[in-house]
Amino acid sequence: MRLVFRSSRSAKSVKRFSGEAMLPDLKPYPQMKDSGVEWLGDVPSHWGVWRLKHWLSANRRTLSEDTNPDYTFDYVDIGSVGTGYLVEPPIRLRFRNAPSRARRVVRPGDTLMSTVRTYLKAVWQVNEAESDLIASTGFVVLTPNSFTCPKFVGYVCQNENFTNQVTANSVGIAYPAISETKLGTFEVAVPTLPEQTAITRFLDHATDRIDRSIRAREKLIALLEEQKHVLVHDAVTGRIDVRTGKPYPSYKPSGAKWLGEVPAHWGVERLKSLMANVVDQSHSGYGEGIFLALEHVESWTGKFQHSERAFTPEGQSKGFQAGDILFGKLRPYLAKVTRLEAAGSCVSEFLVLRSRHRKYQGGYAEYFLRSKLVIDTINGSTYGARMPRAEWTFIGSLHVPCPPAPEQTAIARFLDDAMANADQAIDRKRREIELLCEYRTRLIADVVTGKLDVREADAELPEPGSVADDFAGETRQAGSRP
Repeated sequence: MRLVFRSSRSAKSVKRFSGEAMLPDLKPYPQMKDSGVEWLGDVPSHWGVWRLKHWLSANRRTLSEDTNPDYTFDYVDIGSVGTGYLVEPPIRLRFRNAPSRARRVVRPGDTLMSTVRTYLKAVWQVNEAESDLIASTGFVVLTPNSFTCPKFVGYVCQNENFTNQVTANSVGIAYPAISETKLGTFEVAVPTLPEQTAITRFLDHATDRIDRSIRAREKLIALLEEQKHVLVHDAVTGRIDVRTGKPYPSYKPSGAKWLGEVPAHWGVERLKSLMANVVDQSHSGYGEGIFLALEHVESWTGKFQHSERAFTPEGQSKGFQAGDILFGKLRPYLAKVTRLEAAGSCVSEFLVLRSRHRKYQGGYAEYFLRSKLVIDTINGSTYGARMPRAEWTFIGSLHVPCPPAPEQTAIARFLDDAMANADQAIDRKRREIELLCEYRTRLIADVVTGKLDVREADAELPEPGSVADDFAGETRQAGSRP
């Protein structure tokens, strides 16, 4: 029997991943009972249902105000914890310099769960700590008793159904929080210690394999993104002739050290001689066209991104015509460069660049200006530490290649097709990652609430410390998501 999911959509969309991750078939428990808890549903008949406060201890240890000012510890704040992993490593602090919320003492085996900003679903089970660990008072520190497997607690608290209940019972809009007392009344399903251990071992094994599948796709996406940069660079600088896939017959110095050589028959001119910087600004006249802010443009692709934020143009803006290139001069390393086929207005943090001559075409110019070579060069000219900006004075003075018009057209069409193919492959891999994450989330939820029986599957897993087990966990990082 295949994995049984309560969500039919999840079951269909992730069915193939159980085979890829080499996970065994699982089946339901033979006998179930009503838990009496709506969100928990039926649980195995031999499991108990406990209030959290009767199962675990909360905030057992705290730092007192008279702690030695030179006491040094690792500090964990809400923002550094994801759901089941650390987003950032703990910060090393002395008590004298620590924030007043650094008071929760954490020991190996404890589980941290956020009680403020609960929508973040920050949960982390501490397997081991190299030094004293202190958490923010925005966490509740859950300490297991002698008949509880510490890691099982971590998985229970990661359970999406449980975290959804925490979020739903939080109070406050801007800074939602749940009290320790309220949290303690939540009921969870608790199997025997041997079964907790079996569940933990199976989930460690399963999530490790799922995470490795995710990492493999992330590496492929990174490789595809790098290949896109290389392809754009080689095409717009003439390293390859896109019509033949080979280098041009001969090259000449461009006269610009950062640009290097260009094909011998290409021209080289300053950008300002090929494109005008449109500086006309107005307080009105937005008309019916698009209004574009920096956040509407996707970095490195130039794609228009819809924003939930409502923009009301205020003060000065710039108008642009169809075919103009918008270059984000604020934090240019973000590569906010786009060309729209419609007129509109944009914030003044865009340079509006318009071709002076037909010999410099927008399609080629857009790819060139968004190439990593150009972005890095312009970024090196910025001023301002917190909000670095580039100036047209520098950008316009850059010597840029100017291929014959037919070649510009060929380069733009070649890159349009190549980028579309690469983006489709990247989108597929990102969707697969989403499905794997759904699968991981659903698997944890169904196992810790007793919807799936893993006892037989656990018995077939390699023994801890064996060669097979070492291979299965070779990339696992304790306490953090790979």
